Amino acid sequence: MALLQLHHLTLHSLPFTPKLHHSRFSTRKSLRFSFSASASTTMAKQVLVPVANGTEPMEAVITIDVLRRSGAEVTVASIEKELRVDACHGVKIVADALVGDCKDTGFDLIALPGGMPGATNFKDCAVLESVVKKQAADGRLYAAVCASPAVALGSWGLLKGLKATCYPSFMEQLSSFATAVESIVQQDGKVVTSRGPGTTMEFSVALVEQLYDKEKADEVSGPLLLRPNHGDEYKVIELNPMEWKCNNIPQVRFQCWLVVYILLSLCTIADPSSSLDEDTEIDYNFE
Repeated sequence: MALLQLHHLTLHSLPFTPKLHHSRFSTRKSLRFSFSASASTTMAKQVLVPVANGTEPMEAVITIDVLRRSGAEVTVASIEKELRVDACHGVKIVADALVGDCKDTGFDLIALPGGMPGATNFKDCAVLESVVKKQAADGRLYAAVCASPAVALGSWGLLKGLKATCYPSFMEQLSSFATAVESIVQQDGKVVTSRGPGTTMEFSVALVEQLYDKEKADEVSGPLLLRPNHGDEYKVIELNPMEWKCNNIPQVRFQCWLVVYILLSLCTIADPSSSLDEDTEIDYNFE
C-alpha cells in the first residue's frame, strides 16, 4: 500500500528567498519570516487537480509533478470528506485541501485525472461541477484524461461542438457529447484531453505549453527524456558507425552448393529410386 502526500509548499520551493530573523520577543527559538521578492518575479500559474476515491494515481501524480516542474502552483483537492483518498491499485493520496475550500479561488487551469470509479465520482460532485463550469464560462483552461473527458466533462456539457479524445473503451460514450477523435493529446479551444496513463506525460507537457509557452514545455520535457515524436523509439541510432564497403560483386558459391545438396537429399528421401549412382556427375561451379 502506497501513501502519497502531495503537499508542495516548502522553503526551497518558494520563488524567492526568505530572510529569517530570530524573534527577540519570544522565549522560544521561533522564526519569523520577512519575504522579499524582486520585481522580476512572476506570479506562478495556479492549477487545481482534483482527486477522488478511484482516481488513477499515475494520471494524477504525473500531471501534478510535471506542472510543478514548470513552476506552477498546483493545489491537489479531494472531493471526498477527508483529504486522504483511496486511489486505484491500493494507492493512497493525501490532498492539500478539500475541493469545497477551493470553490472561490480562481485557477489558470483545472486538470482532471481519470480512473474508475474516480471519473464517476467527479461527475457526481456538485461542487466540482460548479467549479469547472465556471472555469469554462470564464474562458480559462480546463483538461481531462482517460475516462474523465467522457464521464465528467461530457456529462457536464463542456465538450459540445469540440473535438476531444479519451480512453478507448469510452470513445462511444464520448461521441454523444463531442467530436471524438483518436489522438494522443487533443486540444480544442480552452479544453485539452488525452487517453490514459501512457499518454499522461505528453498530456501534462501540453498543459505546460498552454499555461506558458513552447519554450517552457521544451525546458520541462527535456530532462524527462520525453520523445516528442511518436515512432522515434523504433529508430536505431548507431553511436559508433562503421562504413561497409564492397569492391567486387560477391560470388555465391558454398551457399548454392548447399541448397542443391539439400534438394537432392530431399528428392532421394521422397523417391529412393532416384538416388544418385556413382556415375552421376554434378557441376558445382556456379561462376
